[in-house]
Amino acid sequence: MAYGHYENFPVASFLLPAAIRRPVAVVYAFARSADDLADEDTIPEQRRIALLDAYEAQLTAVASGETSSAPVFIALADVWRNHDLPLPLFHDLLSAFRQDVLQRRYRDFASVLDHCRRPANPVGRLLLHRSGNAEAENLRLSDHVCTALQLINFYQDLLQDFDENDRIYLPADEMAHYRVTEQHFRERRNDRALRQPHDAADVWGGQPAHQRRRRRDALGGRVPAREGGETRWRAGRGGRAGPPPPLSRRPRRGPARPGSRTSRPR
Repeated sequence: MAYGHYENFPVASFLLPAAIRRPVAVVYAFARSADDLADEDTIPEQRRIALLDAYEAQLTAVASGETSSAPVFIALADVWRNHDLPLPLFHDLLSAFRQDVLQRRYRDFASVLDHCRRPANPVGRLLLHRSGNAEAENLRLSDHVCTALQLINFYQDLLQDFDENDRIYLPADEMAHYRVTEQHFRERRNDRALRQPHDAADVWGGQPAHQRRRRRDALGGRVPAREGGETRWRAGRGGRAGPPPPLSRRPRRGPARPGSRTSRPR
């Protein structure tokens, strides 16, 4: 799972110390498999919610010391016991995936940020906890970096999210302000109106790129060299190249061979 999914990013890369590569891969497998349930539009909505509820129940069982026959939860139980990872962060991930099933539009930027807090920020926090760097300031900076990467991902996938899951992560109030409508998505209309939210705020929410880079570099300088290098490299990839036209589709990558790394963050 951690190496073969079409949406894989460089999980547990060579920049990470060997001791934490497996825990990172297990966290990824948990998050990826649960997110896939939320995104599987061939399954009725209520069935997807029920499957995510079953994930929640298995997560609670892990915390109670019960055994599971599911490979993801067997591995997760081992990682949780041996590395003392905060279980509420895993519950935050599941909460976000449920929201993806039930909510397809966002009123304002604050509601988008609230969503980012649960599918993106927990991953950075889990990595800091596992590497022994979960100081308050590191966690704060990590949240900024993970949220920025999630926003970039939303913007890059505007068309794919609309086509495949009928989701629009552009805030409704900003769409109204710039006179962007859902017809833009249906007609693949890449006009100035659609580009203005990105141009005005460098993704959204008044967070210029130089502010995100400062937070990324500050976090990279506060943690040990290899984890810091991973942070600076991964976050740098998210903000260095300009995005494609808003309503373009990035091609999905085929399954990666074991040991290879694809580069599509989610």
